[in-house]
Amino acid sequence: MSNLKNKKFFLLDMDGTIYLDNDLFDGTLDFLSKVREKNGKYLFVTNNSSKSVDAYVKKLEKLGIEADETNFLTSTDATILYLNNNYPGKRFYAMGTDSFVKQMKAGGVEIVTDLCDGIFGVVISNDNELTFKKLDDICRLLTSGVDAYIATNPDWVCPTSFGYVPDCGSFAWMIEKATGKTPYFIGKPRPEMLLLAMEKYGYSKEESLMVGDRVYTDIAAGYNAGIDTVFVLSGEGTMEDATNTDTKPTYIMENIRELFNNI
Repeated sequence: MSNLKNKKFFLLDMDGTIYLDNDLFDGTLDFLSKVREKNGKYLFVTNNSSKSVDAYVKKLEKLGIEADETNFLTSTDATILYLNNNYPGKRFYAMGTDSFVKQMKAGGVEIVTDLCDGIFGVVISNDNELTFKKLDDICRLLTSGVDAYIATNPDWVCPTSFGYVPDCGSFAWMIEKATGKTPYFIGKPRPEMLLLAMEKYGYSKEESLMVGDRVYTDIAAGYNAGIDTVFVLSGEGTMEDATNTDTKPTYIMENIRELFNNI
């Protein structure tokens, strides 16, 4: 594991990796402090699209973590980039939290939350403010044949202190059962978020490391981006997940404390 000591850019999942709900994992603060001592950088890369970056900054501040907006890249950021690049000026119906809708609008995407004329496509996200009206609207639009159907991320669940709750991938599966339509997924495991981050902050693939608790998103994203990965067993994923996959992690560790001990 001597190669880990040469890493400078740490791409970190959050839920299940550095904390669970509002409980910070042992070793997180020591790890982040060590990264700063190495003159490195940590970037929180999350598929969770229910919160804005401002909300994440406030949450981490309460947990004692030094962070500002330059320490975050979310699947909402990646979705905004994708929609602006591929469907500029098009109107999208959004199923998501108020925070998600505001962030999409601030990013220049024309978003509506009620049925109206001129809707080109739909975009869904992790929505802990979900209502049946939103589901009804989405199903109507998909059944009528809108031109684009986008989802911010494929995660099945979000970890909680008591277990798990549905995430965007589960909502997409439910909608598929009703309409037969599947979305184009943004966020991890696609590599674009990680490649964008490395380019933006000037780090090479050799200097970069993806750390997360999901093989099918976090580790797969690192694998697809061509960088080393650390799979931690503190969240959703299991050792069985790490062995029964084509995108095997470079390293498997119990938690962030073990990673701290090796950098």
